[in-house]
Amino acid sequence: MNPNEDIDLPTLLSLQKEQGIEALKTITDRLRVQDMGPADHIETKHEVKAFLISGDAKAAAAILKQAEERLAFWQRESARMSQERGYRKRW
Repeated sequence: MNPNEDIDLPTLLSLQKEQGIEALKTITDRLRVQDMGPADHIETKHEVKAFLISGDAKAAAAILKQAEERLAFWQRESARMSQERGYRKRW
């Protein structure tokens, strides 16, 4: 599977059947946790790990929603910080 592809609920549920650290790594790569802040990165990994143990479909849906929100937040913050740095450099 391509780690750059978006992940949806059926894909997440099918990846849950993989064993061990590879499933965790594949899912977190596809959720793009490395683009989040450190706390969100760690929290998302813990949520994925709990999902892999439980296999709960509701937990999977929540993970997808929360990861999307966290990623959007960090993208907005990154853009805002870049603009502020650019603005300060002009002075």
